[in-house]
Amino acid sequence: MIDCSTADDLRSVSFRQASWTITLQTGTSADGSRVDCRYARCLACRRDEKPDLATMGVLHQARVFLWGEKPATKLEQRLLLKIDLVVMTFCTLLFLSNYLNRANFANAYLTGMKEDLKFHGKQFNQVQSIFTAGYIIGLAPNNLILQVVPPRFWLPFCGAMWGILSACLAAAKTPEQVMAIRFLQALFESSTFTGCHWILGSWYKEEELGKRSGIFSTFAQMGSLWSGVMQGRISQTMNGHLGLKSYQWLFIIDFALAIPIALFGFLLFPDTPRKTKAWFLNEEERQCAVERLPQHEPTKMSWDLLKRVFGRWHVYMFGMLFGFGSMLESAGINSVMGFWFKSMKFSKAQINYYPLSLISIAIALTLVAAYTTDYVGSRWWVNPVMGVIVSVSSIMLLVWDIPYGAKFFAFAIQGAGYMGQATNFAWANIACMEDEQERAMVLAAMNVFSNVVNSWWNFTFWAATDAPRYTKGWISMFPLSVFVTVIALGIVYLERRDRRRKLGMYPNGEEQEVQGHVVTLPAEKGTVDVDDSSSDGKGKP
Repeated sequence: MIDCSTADDLRSVSFRQASWTITLQTGTSADGSRVDCRYARCLACRRDEKPDLATMGVLHQARVFLWGEKPATKLEQRLLLKIDLVVMTFCTLLFLSNYLNRANFANAYLTGMKEDLKFHGKQFNQVQSIFTAGYIIGLAPNNLILQVVPPRFWLPFCGAMWGILSACLAAAKTPEQVMAIRFLQALFESSTFTGCHWILGSWYKEEELGKRSGIFSTFAQMGSLWSGVMQGRISQTMNGHLGLKSYQWLFIIDFALAIPIALFGFLLFPDTPRKTKAWFLNEEERQCAVERLPQHEPTKMSWDLLKRVFGRWHVYMFGMLFGFGSMLESAGINSVMGFWFKSMKFSKAQINYYPLSLISIAIALTLVAAYTTDYVGSRWWVNPVMGVIVSVSSIMLLVWDIPYGAKFFAFAIQGAGYMGQATNFAWANIACMEDEQERAMVLAAMNVFSNVVNSWWNFTFWAATDAPRYTKGWISMFPLSVFVTVIALGIVYLERRDRRRKLGMYPNGEEQEVQGHVVTLPAEKGTVDVDDSSSDGKGKP
């Protein structure tokens, strides 16, 4: 028996180990000796006992993998359903509109805009870099605005503005006008990706977050997928209709989609759990939304925010992880598969349809990674896996003189470079959960790092003048994959170090011994029982 009720200066820390929350407590007894308490709580079953997977039916195991364990109460079930229907729906539709706009611009360039507006040299890359600059400038302010202005107002407003600017693109006459419009669009579009990830991290538990982040992130690729199909159909059926070219219709459709999505957000989006006044949530559900999440000391917008952000490692390590990890998406970002088909004199429809294979692979692998990380409770491994797949593909494309089918396959599996997007943002959301403002800034910083790197990475390794072979680009993938893996392992080390420092105990590596115990947590602080027999022998309860 271990008695914690008599301990002075009791300190505790909780951390995730697979599907369990491990909590360690230490204090000083009356005679000066140290008192340690340890217990584990099953996240999946909401009770202090280990689930027996062997007794679960196949359908139950599949349900746990695909959507998590069923909430323990009818109240939480009802709340989670409402959150999914409103928060997830709005975030995914907003991001779909956002990314559809970006994908449509690339497709428009390949299917007539380049010739009509007389783009030349590296002007396409210049437009992309100007967009990136606007995106970087807008990221941190947008995330800070969300701390002050209710998200139900700000996010829909930004969505409506980039929709209006999309309509302006259809009327552009010169590359310079396109550059100005794309810069303004970037300022508003920068609110969405990190802002919505911050919203998801505010509403969902750790074991719920990965798969939702994965679904949210795949809507970027779905935007690209839909854009290719749209442009292919529009080229065949609407080119010249009402005196407009097919690429101009793309931008008008962007506007027509963005406005109703923004209206949906204005009417229904519920802000965050502590501030929501949504009419479709009753008082009991609002209270449940707050209480079902880990409880931390509230943090505020204050003058020490910069110290809180830049005095911790999260902003640097997660910034580098996504900043360089997102460059593994370069084949998709720069539409290099489309340039290959264009060089082979394929039709406009084929140029739009065939690269969708890369997008389909990106969607499938992003979802597999997101669901698996939630199930196993570990996220770092996604980074080396995607690095290996992208490196193998890059070797094939570096050789270049290979059969058509092999080259098509190599381009398609470059979609694996998107695998880490959702899982790394979910990872950062969880790591910074104790400080709302730091979490918002770290998520924004990850996108800032990504866009800063991308602004020079494109010119250096993926210039349009290097199409379709992109030799420098494929070579860059190898050191990039190694670097991203090293950063991911560094984050794992720092998280473990912080757990030890936070508790101020186990300086000699006793944490592994603690993870081998399951201790039942009583209703009130006091005596608890240690059960060594529940360890699986691998340091996991």
